[in-house]
Amino acid sequence: MKLRKTLQHIVPYSPGTLKEGAIKLASNENPLGPSPRAVARIKEVAATVSLYPDAGVLKLRDAVASKLGVERENLIFGNGSDEVLCLITGAYIEEGDNTVTSEHTFSEYTFATVLFGGKVKYAPMRDGRFDLEKILELVDSRTKIVFLCNPNNPTGTSFGEGEFRAFMERIPPSVLVVSDEAYREYVERPDFPDTLRMISQYPNLVVLRTFSKIYGLAGLRVGYGVGAREVIADFYKTKTPFNVNLLAQEAALAALEDEEFVKRSVETNRKGKEYLYREFDRLGLRYYPSDANFVCVHVGRDSVEVFKAIMDLGVTIRPLRSFQLNEWIRVTVGAEEQNRKFVSCLEKVLEG
Repeated sequence: MKLRKTLQHIVPYSPGTLKEGAIKLASNENPLGPSPRAVARIKEVAATVSLYPDAGVLKLRDAVASKLGVERENLIFGNGSDEVLCLITGAYIEEGDNTVTSEHTFSEYTFATVLFGGKVKYAPMRDGRFDLEKILELVDSRTKIVFLCNPNNPTGTSFGEGEFRAFMERIPPSVLVVSDEAYREYVERPDFPDTLRMISQYPNLVVLRTFSKIYGLAGLRVGYGVGAREVIADFYKTKTPFNVNLLAQEAALAALEDEEFVKRSVETNRKGKEYLYREFDRLGLRYYPSDANFVCVHVGRDSVEVFKAIMDLGVTIRPLRSFQLNEWIRVTVGAEEQNRKFVSCLEKVLEG
């Protein structure tokens, strides 16, 4: 069998290594676990998994639409926002087209583009942040999509509303702008773009959100896109039926209502980041102040070597060599004892 030409240079996603019994601070998961309401709901409906799920995700779509102040037709759900990315590129990318994003960002933008025969153009960052001006400079007649990660994974940095509006005013209306906001609920900066309110003004804008992070449902894979109804309708043409499983839909619906859990998650994250910042300052390490639930820190040596040494001590983090940030690591903000254990291990490794 001959593999499609466009797939010959794709490197399959490599999941992080986890040592048995180690504290996992590698994948930006919620240290509080899932919403208790979601767990209770899963137990209630577990006996119904012999049935197919709601193919239209109607109850969850209506609940999210109500919470966000949009209409049901403005939403599409996927098996994680990774799938939604592929629904988007599958709708618009032809062989020879390109997408534009930044260096040092989420790798799935590249995968979703190349999968359908497109090419990716990467703009340089500015101080660990998306440089929207440089991205505009790369847009050409074959550009179909621009991917923005806000806050960015893995640096945790973000851009504000004024900068984003200026960008949207200048981007050609024929180019779709995808604002990936997986960590939106952790953001506390007051000028973060209110992208949902912009969709009516910019029909070429799609916003991605997820239940994997603050709601603690990463293992169930529930993500969604929000956009103009005519754009969202295009993505339904590339979607398979029953793509969001029954337990995922029910758990997400319950988690959405658990506002107390979200508040606790934000507070835990805030305190954890403050602790990590103090410790990094004490150790003389450079880092990017983060608007997400992780911190990107410069360790001054090969990140994979640091990763292996820390893993041997019982903690897993993410080395950023694959993001072309060879001397940087990304650590998830964990619970208090997890953070202390990580700092202790990091200090031992850097002193060794």
